[in-house]
Amino acid sequence: MTIQTTEHAILAEQDPAIAQLVNQEFDRQMTTLQLIASENFVSEAVLAASGTVLTNKYSEGYPGRRYYGGNQVVDQVEDLARDRLKELFGAEHANVQPHAGANANLAAYMALLNPGDTVLAMKLDHGGHLTHGSPANVTSKVWRFVDYGLTRATDDGLGERIDFDMVRDRALAERPKLIVAGATAYSRIIDAKIFREIADEVGARLMFDAAHPAGLIAGGVHPSPVGIADVVTFTTHKTLRGPRGGAILCNADLAKKIDSAIFPGLQGGPLEHAIAAKAVAFQEALRPEFKVYSAKIVENAKAFADAMRQEGFRLVAGGTDNHIVLVDLQTFDAELTGKEAQEILDLAGITCNRNTIPDDPRSPFVTSGLRFGTPATTTTGMGIAEMATIAQLISRTLRHRSDAGTVAVIRAEVATLCTEFPPYGDR
Repeated sequence: MTIQTTEHAILAEQDPAIAQLVNQEFDRQMTTLQLIASENFVSEAVLAASGTVLTNKYSEGYPGRRYYGGNQVVDQVEDLARDRLKELFGAEHANVQPHAGANANLAAYMALLNPGDTVLAMKLDHGGHLTHGSPANVTSKVWRFVDYGLTRATDDGLGERIDFDMVRDRALAERPKLIVAGATAYSRIIDAKIFREIADEVGARLMFDAAHPAGLIAGGVHPSPVGIADVVTFTTHKTLRGPRGGAILCNADLAKKIDSAIFPGLQGGPLEHAIAAKAVAFQEALRPEFKVYSAKIVENAKAFADAMRQEGFRLVAGGTDNHIVLVDLQTFDAELTGKEAQEILDLAGITCNRNTIPDDPRSPFVTSGLRFGTPATTTTGMGIAEMATIAQLISRTLRHRSDAGTVAVIRAEVATLCTEFPPYGDR
């Protein structure tokens, strides 16, 4: 498929090599199933805002306090983004400058901690994020991270939840300066109130990394940590359906520390074209229909989880309360790794990511699990019936992964399904 816009025609004339690659990516997105929990399709308005002349403006600092001239307009853009975000989440202060969720997390640590302070966060192979203290990440080189995890898996599917007894025991033993709630691969509701009680008991600050459920929180289908946690960080893509980027919410008393940690502490000039796109997405999320959309994301995830279970897959935590479905491949096929499954599904036009499962015997590069998400498919208009179809396509692909002919047939079926639910119209 080829993009039919004036902007793309200009690009094709000036740089045909890049234009061709953009076309290829457009075709991939239009003809394959996007099931990565971290991804979504932004609106046409968000796309438009992302490509404006605002990209030309350098604007170190904050509205009313810039280090360059000519910021009269971008000050209004950033103020709009901040005001809309505060309204969306009911927050006292918002910072919309983080270039990514990782930057937002790092800035929060810088604002709340001194180098060497102890932080309690979720174990990486139980669902935590790289910025929650991975040995490979800069966070573990600046601060001392200790971890908590999930309860053991149970036959009734009620295990593999956050082990709050462990959280409390570790907090009492380690006396962290900060406790981090939130995850990158956890399919159940995260209760900020319990974390708050534990943090208060040991005199710790509480940060909630809402990168994944941010849109679900805005849509009212996940409880909000705003006003409970000291700081809430998140990405603006994923369930919030905005441009790639990050944001931070906090109470007014931490506003100066948070802002100073982003600039000048961590970043230089903000990306005002991205901030404009964030503002558009926040306005979209303030509309009543966004609540309906958020509920459909969860409804589709539950339907997909049920269908995957019927296809013989074991689900980590027994199912989902949000947009994530984490699958343990070991009971489906003991020899099948997450890496192999991801690669063969890609050939079938089904895009997901390999993921560690709790206490995974395989390395993070290989893994024993797959992570799926329903934001993008929900955006295209797919529903419960399509979730069942997708689960069947996944199962068929993996069961017949050695048969190139069968995989090719499934790839054609996927393309046909996608043409019925295009994320963008005449583009």
